[in-house]
This record gives sequence, C-alpha cells and structure tokens, in this order.
Amino acid sequence: MTSNPPLGTPSYVDIGIPDIARAKTFYGGLFGWSFQNLGPDAMGYEAVMLNGQMIAGMVQVPADSTGGRHWWNLYFATDDADGTIKRIADAGGEVVQPVGDVFEHGRMAMAKDPSGAQFGLWQGKSMPGSGIVNEPGSFAWEELHTRDTAAARSFYQTVFDLRPEKVDAGPDEEFHVLARPDNRPIGGIARDEKREFPLWVMYFEVTDTDQAVQRVKDGGGVLRGGPWDTPYGRMADVRDPFGVEFRMIHSTAQ
Repeated sequence: MTSNPPLGTPSYVDIGIPDIARAKTFYGGLFGWSFQNLGPDAMGYEAVMLNGQMIAGMVQVPADSTGGRHWWNLYFATDDADGTIKRIADAGGEVVQPVGDVFEHGRMAMAKDPSGAQFGLWQGKSMPGSGIVNEPGSFAWEELHTRDTAAARSFYQTVFDLRPEKVDAGPDEEFHVLARPDNRPIGGIARDEKREFPLWVMYFEVTDTDQAVQRVKDGGGVLRGGPWDTPYGRMADVRDPFGVEFRMIHSTAQ
C-alpha cells in the first residue's frame, strides 16, 4: 500500500499489551514479524515490520489502565480526520481521543460507535497505513461482533458510506458485509448476543492455518474455535497469551 485508501477502508492496526517483550516473542514467532522501537518521543511505540514494511504497531499498556482488557485496534482511512470525527459525533458515536498529529506520519483519532465498539481514524501523510495487507503475516479481514447490529449498520453507513449487505450465514446467524461505494467489501458485522463488549475482530492471513494454530499453542496462546473450512478459506479463532482475540485465515480467494 503506497497511497491513502478510500474513506472507510481499514488501513492500519495496532495493539496495546501489558508485556511488550512477551508479545513480541509470541507474534514474531507466529507471523514472522520483526520490530523497530520508535523511541521515547513515540512513547516506546514498536513498529511491526514484515518484509521491510511497517504493517502494524505495538505498545505497552498497563493492564489496570484498561480494566484488564486488551484488543487489536482497527483504523479506518479518511482524508479529513476532523470532518470525519464530527460526523462520528453527529451520528451518535463517542470521541475517545480527539484528532491529533502523529509527527509527520498522519493524523489520528479514536472513537466508539453507538454499540460501544472502539475504532480509530487514520489520515495518512507520509505513512498511508499498513504497508502490506492481504498477504501472509498481515491483516486481511475484519468483523464487528456486537449485540446491536442495527445501530452499528446505520452508523458505519452514515459516517463512512459503507453499505450493509445481508449474507445468508445460517438460520441462527445474522451477518452483513460492509461494502464501499465501489462495491469493494471491506469487513462485516456479526450479531453476537453472548459477547460481553463489542469488538472489531482482526483476521490475519497465514499460509497454513493448522500450522499457525500449533504456533499459537506453542507460544502460550489458546485455540477457541476451529480450524474450520469456509467458502472463503480455512479459519481459526484464537487468543494470544494476554487473552486478546483474533482470527487467522488461509484464504481461498482474494
């Protein structure tokens, strides 16, 4: 990725974690990532590197500052962070962190949708976002798992012009794909009545899902579901050693 993607496209991910050394060992062994510390001016932020490209970020966050919960943050692309954060507030979202500059790299903000799920905005300048996507070791898909799917669908369509399209996911399931105006699908919204708090769940591409699951276990993570085969690829639902939820997929198609 060498330029800013269209409005509403997932463009970057990062994670706050209580033990940065252990997290680097786990994720480095799982996905082949290397890391570059950006120094004290960046509050110890670690650039996650894959094939020479920065694809994500990692920073140490004390567990007591998040109530013991940690998660992967998803950032949506925008060319006007200030205008987008206003639309978020007008649409019933919550501004968690106002728009601010991240050195010369871009402008960012954090917000929550009306269902309570947190996400970020990224207006790229020198850094458009993740340098690699949809390749092994990078993020390839994302889904919002929430109880209040109706509020979420309305919000993301209003703010980012992401059109919800209902998908037949089975008699007891509710799932909508979110598509940009050019019809490119960028993520999904799934109803999850059992979920304690709503969350954008990241999918990372792998070359072999079963082997990746074994690496998760060897690194101190947990397999929660799968692996299972779908029309889109072989997937697994896992947790890292800190309980952070994410999924892995070996895609059958782009």
